[in-house]
Order: sequence, then C-alpha cells, then structure tokens
Amino acid sequence: MQVSANGVRIEVDIQGPDDGEPLLLIMGLGMQLIAWPDGWVEQLVAQGFRVIRFDNRDVGLSQPFDQLGVPNIPLAALLHTLRLPLQAPYQIADLARDAVGVLDALGIARAHICGASMGGMIAQHLGFAHGQRVKSLTLMMTTSGHRSLPKESLQVRRAMLSRPKPGSTPAQKFENVLDHYVRLYGVIGSPGYPAEPRQLRERIAHGVKRAFRPQAVARQLVAIAADRHRAERLPRITAPTLVIHGEADPLIPVAAAHDLARRIPGATLEVIPGWGHDLPEPLWPQFTRAVCAAANRAN
Repeated sequence: MQVSANGVRIEVDIQGPDDGEPLLLIMGLGMQLIAWPDGWVEQLVAQGFRVIRFDNRDVGLSQPFDQLGVPNIPLAALLHTLRLPLQAPYQIADLARDAVGVLDALGIARAHICGASMGGMIAQHLGFAHGQRVKSLTLMMTTSGHRSLPKESLQVRRAMLSRPKPGSTPAQKFENVLDHYVRLYGVIGSPGYPAEPRQLRERIAHGVKRAFRPQAVARQLVAIAADRHRAERLPRITAPTLVIHGEADPLIPVAAAHDLARRIPGATLEVIPGWGHDLPEPLWPQFTRAVCAAANRAN
C-alpha cells in the first residue's frame, strides 16, 4: 500500500495484529523494505509487534526524486573531507520527517523504532527531533558520523563506489548487476555467518526486479555526508535505546557503536562477534531479543 507521508508517496508494508505494539523498521542506503527479511519480521510479529516496513523516498516503490539529478560524488567527498558546506538533494532530516509522516498516515502516535545503517541515522533524528513519537530505539550497525571515528578500509570504499559492468543486452545487464551486488556483499557481509551464494543471488535478483534506482544511492550518499551535526544532538534522546553492532563490521567499524552508546543517555550496547554489515539468518533471534529488550524498557 502507499501513503502520503510528509508530502511524499511512500510504499508501506504492515505485518502483525492491528492491536500489536507498533514497530517501525527503517532500512539503509538504497535498500528497499524487502531487505528486512520476511523470516525475521515473522519472529517480531510472534512477539506481538505490528511491524511496519517502508521504502524510503527515492528507492523501491516509493516516490522517485530523479528530477533532482545525480550528485557529483567525488566533489561531494572532497567537500566533506575539507569540512566545507555540502548541498544535498535532500537531507537525512527529510527522511526522518518521512518516517514520522508514515506514522501520521497510519494514525500511530508513538512507535518503537529500529533502524539499520543509514536507517539508524534516520532513527537517531527521530530520537532527538521527534522524541515524542518514539517509544524505544534499536540502532543496528550504524554511526553518529563523528569525524573522529575510524572509517571503512580502502577496499570497502572501492567496493561501495564501484558500479556494475555494462552489458550489451538487457539480460546481460541484469546478470552484471547481480554479479556486482554479490561481490559487494562478499566484501561487507558477515565473516562469521557467510551467506549461501545461491540464496544471496536470488534475494538480490528479487530486489532488482522490484526496483533498481542506482541514482538514488548517490543522492542518499550525499545526504549522509551532509548530515554534519548529528553526533552533537544525540544527548537529547530520551527514549530507551539499544545499540547493536557487529564486531566484524567492515563498513561501519564497531568503534561507532561504542561512540553511540556513550553519547545517548542510558543507552545499552550489544556487540556480536562475527557479524558484519548484513542481517544473517542465524542472528535473527538475537536481533529479536534486542528489539524486545529496548521495547521492554519503555513499558
């Protein structure tokens, strides 16, 4: 279903009982709502949650923003490095207002919030700018963005900025896109919980067939880089918060989790050995316990 949220058409999926505790899941950079695995959603529903997934603006089946053009990523990276003002097509704060708009459209006054990666950055904005709407926060594999934190390796950066090989036919282009994302997940995925190659490829193919908007990734990358003062605002968060991160995360090193837990009053921290930057099935029960632990602190 689609709703109008903050003036933007947003694709929403709802699972679980109408009277369940509302849990809003916010996905990361360029990722669609289906990146939250159905099997994990079922586990959350079994715990009594009304689980709400949605496509962030510009990705999936939500409203595209192609009219804003494609940012110059090398120039944006240079400006970010030099700490110069950076104009983004839209801001992380806009994505947070979209999330609030989803709650408004569904008539939900307050919800538990779980965000992963960029979705965790959006969730942080909800916590300090829209705290009255937040029952609890679960921040997964994300960061405050403070400049003192260690960055990803050069190998990971190259993988993130690489592009699929061109193809001479639609079928070849499609296979090249799948090859590209399989390689990427091989770099950022969990060394302790490696994905089964065939299942990974099928999952990626499902997402690409649903929607494929690489230009949106560039716009969201610049939005992340332009979000300069998030870390300083984190002490304003009052909702019970749990930070959960992989010890082996190659994209957002685990130091970011310790930093978040220090900055958010009363936050608890859980670090999982062998977990990288994905949502491997063996860890779903642990993720469920984390969300429940944060929610229980709100009751």
